[in-house]
Order: sequence, then C-alpha cells, then structure tokens
Amino acid sequence: MRLSELDYDLPEELIAQEPIADRAAARLLVLDRRSAAVTHSRFYKLGRLLREGDLLVLNNTRVFPARLKTRKESGGAVELLLVRRADTPPGAWIALARSHRTLRDGTRLLLEDGRALRVVGQHRPGRPLVMGDAGVAMEDLIAAAGVPALPHYIRRPPGPADLTEYQTVYAEPAGAIAAPTAGLHFTQALLGELAAAGIRSTVLTLHIGPGTFTPVRAAEVEGHSMEAEWYTIPPAALAAIDSTRRLGGRVIAVGTSSTRALESYAITGDTEGFTGLFIAPGFRFKLADAMITNFHMPRSTVLALVMALAGRDAILAAYREAIRHRYRFLSYGDAMLII
Repeated sequence: MRLSELDYDLPEELIAQEPIADRAAARLLVLDRRSAAVTHSRFYKLGRLLREGDLLVLNNTRVFPARLKTRKESGGAVELLLVRRADTPPGAWIALARSHRTLRDGTRLLLEDGRALRVVGQHRPGRPLVMGDAGVAMEDLIAAAGVPALPHYIRRPPGPADLTEYQTVYAEPAGAIAAPTAGLHFTQALLGELAAAGIRSTVLTLHIGPGTFTPVRAAEVEGHSMEAEWYTIPPAALAAIDSTRRLGGRVIAVGTSSTRALESYAITGDTEGFTGLFIAPGFRFKLADAMITNFHMPRSTVLALVMALAGRDAILAAYREAIRHRYRFLSYGDAMLII
C-alpha cells in the first residue's frame, strides 16, 4: 500500500478543539462494511445498533499528565513528554525532549517550583532517561507540575477541565500519554443501559504511547515500524470473549488500542507484554468483529487500522460523508461504528 493511499483532505475547521458538554450526545456515523452503507445516529443510541449478546471491549488505561515544562540551569527551555518508567536505573523515566540541543547526562532541568529533574542516561537517541533530583520521586513531580499532553492538532494550552474530560469514565491504571478516544463518548449511565439490554462490557489495558501517533512516513505503508506499547488482558476479559464467541455474539473493540491488544493476543497467545503490532490493509482479524472508533488523521497508523477492517474505499467514502455532514474530527470529535 502506498503512503499516498492514506491521504484525504481534512478541513481544519472540523478538528474538534473542545469536548462537547454531553459525551453521549456525540454524533455517530455507522458504516456497514459488507454493503459500505452509511447511516447517521447519536452515540446515546448505541444500544439500538448493537445486539443482545454483543461484547464491548474497553481500554481502561488512565491518562497521566505526561508533559513537563522545564528549563536548563543555563536558561534554555526544555519540554519533556514522559513516555513510561524505565527498567533501569530504578526511579527513572523514558522521555521525549524538545530542546535546542541534545540533553547530556547529568543535565539538571528546573521546574517552576524550584524542584528539579536530572538526565541520568539515554534510552536511545532523542529519548533521555530522567529522574527526580535530590531524591524526589518522579511521581511527585508529575503530580505537582505535569499537564495533559493534548494532541498537537488541539491548538490551545490544556486547561483544568482536560484532566477529567480527556479521560474515559472507566479509566483505572495510569500509564497512557493519550486517551483511548473512542471510549470518551461513554457515560456510566449509557454503560448501564447497554448492560440492561444484554450488551456486556469487559476491560483490558493498553497504555497508549508515542507509537500510536507517530505518522507513517515509509513510501510503502508496510515498511512502517511501530513503537511498542504495553498491554494486558485479564482472565475475566478472556472468559467474556470466549463466552461471547461460543454464544454467537460479536466482539466489538472500543478503539484502535483495544483492537491492537486483542489481535496481538490472538497472534501470540501472550496476555501481557509489549506489542508493536501495526495493522494495515491486508491484515486478517481474528478477534475483533466490529469496532467503535473516532475519525483519524491522514497518514496515521490508526487510519491504516480502520482501513484494514472496513476497506480503504469504504472508509474514505464514509469520511467524505462525515465531512459533508460537518462531523467533528479527531480526539475530541464524533464517533464511528464499523459493523
């Protein structure tokens, strides 16, 4: 697949900059991948579009405030995006650094409150290892000075509301730098209505990292290498999936991250670990029968994934329809059900 085949024209004014007041009131485009037919609905009507016995698989990762603004002792600004804890040295984190120069080992990075981090090594080029200086735990620095790492296409600084709005209502273990945005449309009330209608839900965890958002740049899409992200699928989720399949229900992945975790398990049999699975057209799905997702950026890994599920032509036609009807795109935007 050529990179140009992941292109489409996205009007900038359709990129949602703020969440809507009522999560479940988001618009919902429904794509039937067998007929390529498109219909329009609202997210709170999801129960009417699913069937008793279907299973929603939710990613319950919690977004942590991963962005830290610091400065060198010499005065130069350095912005850090914390990725995850490092295996070694103890207490260190892997970070992405935005700085005019490469950060050398031993560099102190000052926060506004006077506390500091120190560069203690290099995970790889461009990925320094940082930890709290003077014995201060990184978790304390994150809690005090971290802000949500909103996507670059949200052209405003993060505000206090983003700490809750950019989070699913069922988020539990912290570890993601970005939200599993397909899940942002659910409310506890809607999940309760779905359960009452016989539409069950279960959770897994995939901590979304930079790999999901790194643009595809390889001329041939299949040449893209995706950075690994950590996932775990608990026994309760595996039991729910097995029961759903035996009884003829559909496994509906909520988001591309849930899909990647499910398909990674289907391929490897590993219920926990790091996955660098890149799903593109030609991929054969083993567990995900359907998907709830948002609308994605051109030339992105997540757009390649939904094309793999529904077909490139059907996805691009659905996106054109969404643009024509002025849907809101990307993280804080509207939703899509692929069945």
